[in-house]
Amino acid sequence: MTQTLAAETGEARLSWKDLGRLHWPLLVGFAAIVIPTFAQLGKEVWSTEAGVHGPIVLATGCWLLARAWPEIRAYARPGSAVIGWSAFITALLLYIFGRAFSFISLEVAGMIGILYSVGWLYLGPAASRRIWFPLLYLCFLIPLPGWLIDAVTAPLKEFISISATKLLSAAGYPIAREGVTLFIAQYQLLVEDACAGLNSIISLTAISLFYIYLLHNASWRYSLSLMLWILPAAMVANLIRVILLVLITYYFGNAAAQGFLHSTAGLLMFVIALLFIFGVDKLMTPLRNRWAGSHA
Repeated sequence: MTQTLAAETGEARLSWKDLGRLHWPLLVGFAAIVIPTFAQLGKEVWSTEAGVHGPIVLATGCWLLARAWPEIRAYARPGSAVIGWSAFITALLLYIFGRAFSFISLEVAGMIGILYSVGWLYLGPAASRRIWFPLLYLCFLIPLPGWLIDAVTAPLKEFISISATKLLSAAGYPIAREGVTLFIAQYQLLVEDACAGLNSIISLTAISLFYIYLLHNASWRYSLSLMLWILPAAMVANLIRVILLVLITYYFGNAAAQGFLHSTAGLLMFVIALLFIFGVDKLMTPLRNRWAGSHA
């Protein structure tokens, strides 16, 4: 049945009008899954600093798929029913479990799995290979579970705390450290997950990958070499952010650092890190041209 529907859709060149007319129950089912999950994402994740990249990833990922639509139509063939239905059932169970027990990471992973498995049934392997990046890129919509964030941010927070203490102490500021808590004058500041660099690393990775794919998707070696700069850029940017917040606290008080200036510092450091990636890309232009010439 699925292969018949997929074949019909393929013969019709995957017309949106025909898809809506012939398979409206499928679209209604998608809406019943996607709308509540996106609403939950907006309330729990996208409204926080950890998920600020989510709407950007969703919008740019959908744009990439729309941009590739003519190629998708040209190569669309029914995929293996065994693979497609196996993936669909697994993803559906994952979605139900995540939705029932409020595990947003599993819920979103299940939702994406459902969409991908149905897409496989209709599009097949040839079309899927040609949109591998948008499919991979949209996986950044899956929020990281709390236990993973805690495990990853622990060494990052330690590094940021030690580095900030040493730099400010060398500059003559009365600063001390205990774990990830910084003491300066009569104030104490806790280096939280938001300042540890993980959020910036995730957001920077997503946006940088989009930038790299859009401009340099033909050169995987150059793309990989440019990606290696993402982690240093995020770490340095967040170190500057912490130092800036410590100085704001020292000169203007804790209220100033934790209020508007805290959010402003985070946004400014993210923009600086992103501009740093763009700058590295420009400086590496000769390397990119040399690798491109070797494949000419």
